[in-house]
Amino acid sequence: MADESQQRAVNTAFAPPPPLWKHFTRENIDKVEQIKAEASKKEDGRSNKNKQWSAAELRALELPSELRYLVPPDIPKGQYSVFGELQTNPPQPVPNRTRSPPPPLNHAYYLLKISKSLLLNFLEFTGILSVSPEQFESKVEDLRNLFINAHHLLNLYRPHQARESLIMMMEEQLNHSREEMRQMDKVKEEVESLLEQLQAEGSRVSATGSEDDTDQAKALKEKADEHSRLIWDLLDKEN
Repeated sequence: MADESQQRAVNTAFAPPPPLWKHFTRENIDKVEQIKAEASKKEDGRSNKNKQWSAAELRALELPSELRYLVPPDIPKGQYSVFGELQTNPPQPVPNRTRSPPPPLNHAYYLLKISKSLLLNFLEFTGILSVSPEQFESKVEDLRNLFINAHHLLNLYRPHQARESLIMMMEEQLNHSREEMRQMDKVKEEVESLLEQLQAEGSRVSATGSEDDTDQAKALKEKADEHSRLIWDLLDKEN
């Protein structure tokens, strides 16, 4: 039971990052650069910032334990699992069973051709199952290669997707800020209108001395104070 749960955790599509990412701080990176500069100065007698350090040379340096995570490991060799599929490193070339490809970087063309090839291969696969089911392996391998190629092409659009998502978030924030500014302008206009009414009523009350007018002026002043509180609430939310 424990092995099954562990296997499910390993095959999770979006696993959390390893805790070692916390060591990749600006301070630790500067420390590694300083150690590299001192090591190159000991070798050549002068500091060489342009030297290309290999992973083996970095591991040979005397680095503190918290800086060891900044040294890149060797490139793994053999097989590894990606979304439940075993991959090899270096990757093996996928046999091309379609026609010659179009010019490079035309991802839409590739995806369209792969989609059509998937439909054709699936029809051939069903035909093989109806005639000689024991010969299914080659056609399943063809389908698998097509899906791997399509998955790779879709991953190439990840940077574009990230940019579009960021643009959408920024547009939503901008629209929200504009709406708040419109609300504040509306409240400002209402307060200015009330202040003008108060000024007019105050002048009339001072001239007539009517108690009814005084009560009305007090009511208008309370309403103006309420609108002032609304303005401060909007400013507090903005901060």
